[in-house]
Amino acid sequence: MASVVVCGGSVLGLVTGMLLARDGHSVLVLEGDPGPPPQTPTDAWNRWQRRGVPQFRQPHNLFPRLQHVLDDELPGTVDELLAAGCVQSDLLASLPPSLPDQRRRPDDDRFRFVTGRRPVVELAIARTADATPGLELRRGVRAVGFTAETARTGRPHVTGVVTENDEFPADLVIDAMGRRSPAMDWLTTIGAPSPRLESSDVGFVYYTRYFHGGARPRQIGPASAVLGSFSILTLLGDNDTWSITLFGSNRDPVFKQVREPERFSRVVHALPAHAHWLQGEPITDVLPMAGVLDRYRRFVVDGRPVATGFAAVGDAWACTNPSAGRGLSVGAAHAVLLRDAFRRHGDDPDTFALAFDAATEQFVTPFYRSQRATDAERFAEISAIREGREPPPRDERMRTFSVAMLHDAEVFRAFLETIGCLAVPDEVFARPGMLERLEPWRDEAPLQMPAPSRQRLEQLLA
Repeated sequence: MASVVVCGGSVLGLVTGMLLARDGHSVLVLEGDPGPPPQTPTDAWNRWQRRGVPQFRQPHNLFPRLQHVLDDELPGTVDELLAAGCVQSDLLASLPPSLPDQRRRPDDDRFRFVTGRRPVVELAIARTADATPGLELRRGVRAVGFTAETARTGRPHVTGVVTENDEFPADLVIDAMGRRSPAMDWLTTIGAPSPRLESSDVGFVYYTRYFHGGARPRQIGPASAVLGSFSILTLLGDNDTWSITLFGSNRDPVFKQVREPERFSRVVHALPAHAHWLQGEPITDVLPMAGVLDRYRRFVVDGRPVATGFAAVGDAWACTNPSAGRGLSVGAAHAVLLRDAFRRHGDDPDTFALAFDAATEQFVTPFYRSQRATDAERFAEISAIREGREPPPRDERMRTFSVAMLHDAEVFRAFLETIGCLAVPDEVFARPGMLERLEPWRDEAPLQMPAPSRQRLEQLLA
């Protein structure tokens, strides 16, 4: 069995480490942030400082794809999440009244998922990792680079990790350091060619407030709703908490006024399908987040790995607009692909790197591409509305998809698959008969959630 070092001990680093440890490998997870997690969910939220996770107190979604990974690969983890106060949810809990067939189907359990605040989720995952044989987690140990030798291919082969005080040899080093990972610079330092990089700031800014109450809000409209020049995201959390996020353009000085609690509440009060989410006790101020990049890294260039003995997983590989909530779910699916490739090719570093890259491009890169296209389309729409221009036309198939799903139970479930990271739109559209189901709704207008006009929004924020 191999020795593995995982750089990054957040949710995805621990999930990746547990997958490999359960295959019998010796796994060491290095986490730069010091100190063990608090003992209780309340303390995790109030006291835990995770400077290495910039979005630690921003909303996160644990979509069905993540629950599938935990149920299938890491049994007992969901029980730990629920014991910490996380909530079992279901994408089918609220069906559109326009849907003629409201009956549940035998396979509808695939749309269930767990939701909770990030610190509480990470606490539960850490407890599961601590109980995993073969996995050691060292907190307060910050990786600063790689050790390497020259492989027979002439490219660097990573042989371990350098920390501030030590070196740790490894047969495989995994980068799970998230969207701000410095691993690309470390690879260049050991002589690797530059990986392929795509990076852009789509331009969204987020404002979130958390609430607590005895009765959790009922989901009337969709959890994520487009409302003209801004959007709203409402999520249930753990232990009778929930969050409201308003997000729009970081180039919109008027919209930025929602960072003030009174104006934040004014805007939400003006949303008929969401105003009741304010009926709780605020437990935070309005928390801003901006400067979030869409970024993609590929470590095979011109058919050759830039380095062997190394793999990047989750946000360290690619990351997108967090309002979609896909990061942990797609990242967990990516970790399974890594584990599977290492099972088959762990004794051949070059073949492993190529196999993992091929699986990544086939199964998870489409999620990145789909979300990036959606981000760009939505930002162009926001900008046009803000400037008083006619918004550019939406992607025709996606527009029709969003209409047909309100009337066809098969299309509705396919739409939920794309929301829950179980499939990407192109995969759904390729299914036999799916485009024929969409055709009758091609000329219908999409449903518009009730929302203030741009002029009214400016008045609310004045």
